[in-house]
Amino acid sequence: MQVNKREFMTMGAALGASVALPAWAQGQPVFDTVNMFVPADPGGGWDGTARAIERAAKGAGLVGNFQFENVGGAGGMVGLPRFVNQRKGQGNSLMVGGSVMVGAALTNKSPVTMRNVTPVARLTEESSVIVVPAAGKIKTWADLTAAIKANPKAVSVAGGSAGGTDHIVLGLIIKALGRNPKEAAYVAFAGGGPANAAILGNQVAAGVSGYSEFEEQIKAGRMIPLAVSGNARIPGVNVPTLRELGLNVAASNWRGVFGAPGITTAQRDKLVDLMTKVTQSAQWQQELTTRKWTSVFLADLPFQREIEHNISETEAVLKDLGLA
Repeated sequence: MQVNKREFMTMGAALGASVALPAWAQGQPVFDTVNMFVPADPGGGWDGTARAIERAAKGAGLVGNFQFENVGGAGGMVGLPRFVNQRKGQGNSLMVGGSVMVGAALTNKSPVTMRNVTPVARLTEESSVIVVPAAGKIKTWADLTAAIKANPKAVSVAGGSAGGTDHIVLGLIIKALGRNPKEAAYVAFAGGGPANAAILGNQVAAGVSGYSEFEEQIKAGRMIPLAVSGNARIPGVNVPTLRELGLNVAASNWRGVFGAPGITTAQRDKLVDLMTKVTQSAQWQQELTTRKWTSVFLADLPFQREIEHNISETEAVLKDLGLA
């Protein structure tokens, strides 16, 4: 059968009218504005996650505009109550958080926890990396473990807030080396920037954090990466896991987003829809590759159940550290 040009155009128009594209695919964003709350200072992992979400959402035409607020301190425990109290019922508000917040809530015995916000989606998982300053006395993994075995209290290690993933990784390493985790000389910082400065300034013997927070300094040769804490090596990063180095230790740092308390089911579903589309976008896939993040997307109620499991596991480790 032959179809002339006029018939072809008529058929195409009819077909186009019958196929309903989603609003964002037609150039209409899911949200005009998203209020993004980051319970940490600029420059750290949560802030980096929030900015990556902004770039991906804007690039995919999902959100017109983002408004940011950063409130750092105590592993999110300064900012979290502010988000809970000031954003109640706001369906276009998102807060970035993660495993650090679980430990910080337990350590600080905070009356406000992740249970007071609305889980939207777990997004990424990142292995921690153990580094030493290139200008420091400790140069190798053998040097570091020997120093810890001799006297953990003499080996100061910088990381995020007390009780967070970084602190937990150090405690697990010390325990695996046969010493008491309570002997850890852990130096907590509110953000990645101050921790970087302390390591580079030789104010501490070593540091623990997500790879992306130290990557620039590692590539510049100012920090030496000794080990990563995940179950597998970070793709493209030639640094052994703790298990490869003989320690039965594995831990990683997950990050996700939360809605405000008191939002409706419809408002929650819209936020879940937004984040689902963000993570499916080419822009987000590029962020994962660039930052060496592992995607562990989990939304809504399954995410909420995973949080409860994480809280139980973290509490057990923090008891070993004398923090819970």
